[in-house]
Amino acid sequence: MANHELNSSPETCHWGYFDSQLKPSLRIKSGDIATIHCVSGSAEILPGDPFNVLPEHRDILGKLKPHLGRHILTGPVYVEGAERGDALAVEVLDIKFRTNWGWNVQRPLAGTLPEDFPFYRLTHIPIDSNRGVCTMPWGLEIELKPFFGIMGNAPPPEWGQCSSIEPRAFGGNIDNKHFQVGSTVYLPVFAEGGLFSTGDGHGVQGDGEVNLTALETSLSGTFRFTVRKDMKLNNPRCETATHWITHGFDHDLDDAAKEALRDMIRLISAKTGLSAADAYMLCSLQADLHVTQTVDGHKGIHCMIAKKVIGG
Repeated sequence: MANHELNSSPETCHWGYFDSQLKPSLRIKSGDIATIHCVSGSAEILPGDPFNVLPEHRDILGKLKPHLGRHILTGPVYVEGAERGDALAVEVLDIKFRTNWGWNVQRPLAGTLPEDFPFYRLTHIPIDSNRGVCTMPWGLEIELKPFFGIMGNAPPPEWGQCSSIEPRAFGGNIDNKHFQVGSTVYLPVFAEGGLFSTGDGHGVQGDGEVNLTALETSLSGTFRFTVRKDMKLNNPRCETATHWITHGFDHDLDDAAKEALRDMIRLISAKTGLSAADAYMLCSLQADLHVTQTVDGHKGIHCMIAKKVIGG
């Protein structure tokens, strides 16, 4: 096991897309740990005093241009031994704030209620990482619960470049607030090495992310990467200390719910030996469907079941 560090820079970041043809910014072995530094936001959102803007953030904005999507991603990370059909386990070991501010923006024709809020609004929100809170404009303090909105591998080569906006089978803009320290995210591998990228740091977010954005901010994450050849996935999964989580993505929330539920049935059957019909019944009694987000083109549903119900 080795420890690595990947800084955010114009050479190590890509803006707005995933692509299996990207050259790796870092090569590691299965079981290695990497700390990945990320930035968040285009030039329009940069604040003035008293907020600190990272020099590399300005450098990236000056030298890179957005393509397809709006998220600045650090990577990709090539994990030796990862092949198409495998899964990549990404254990979230630590998350740290890089700045003393975050931002929230709503845009015309976007968000969950575009007809009610047809205007642009940018809000800078102070972050006190020492106290673990952010302060809303009216004085309310909210507890920080950071996670990375985007964690994803490269898409299949035949898909070409994919926008960072829509979550898909390879991961990407999942925006699941449970991807916090202590969780493990399992991502299907579609290209040699996996080619993992991350970004879209969130200081805190509610299920739904309804006005388009969370508390967007720049984060550093420390992850352990493990190739899992024994795990075959249709969509990303997550394991927390207490729960298993499956995901579904679709323009229609009903279809996203079906996708997440079908994968939970597969998970339960694999872990318990129960028939699909029995696993379906168990889901009706013990699994919870949550709306992950309603703002990223492909809406998200995640299905959660307590580990104690299915034996870990």
